[in-house]
Amino acid sequence: MSDLEQDRPSSPADLAPTTDSKPSTTATTTDDDRFECRACGYTYDPNKGDPKNKIIAGTPFSALPATWKCPVCTAKKSAFTNIGTTLTAGFKENQGYGFGVNTMTQEQKSLLIYGALGLGILLLLSLYSLN
Repeated sequence: MSDLEQDRPSSPADLAPTTDSKPSTTATTTDDDRFECRACGYTYDPNKGDPKNKIIAGTPFSALPATWKCPVCTAKKSAFTNIGTTLTAGFKENQGYGFGVNTMTQEQKSLLIYGALGLGILLLLSLYSLN
């Protein structure tokens, strides 16, 4: 038998799609993935845990009990969506640019912006004391 004849299907049933295989489009979750509540926007971070519900740091979302609820709005565990492990704000390809600001998290950037704004206001107010 030639190589071409071996690759050829032997019956029309061999051409039919199989139903036992699952599509590979499902996203896999890791233990470091963060989950966001669709109701209130609370983000469960496994590195921080949930001190309000006595969940210790390092507990992945999949290990939370089925009765666990959002500490902010008490939504069920099923109301959370996986938002991945990305902690830095912005696009991955832009992380190497800037003065180190592109590698900061969203919270760090907010602290930097509002801290600088607060210092600017204090400086402006201190100019009134020069009289």
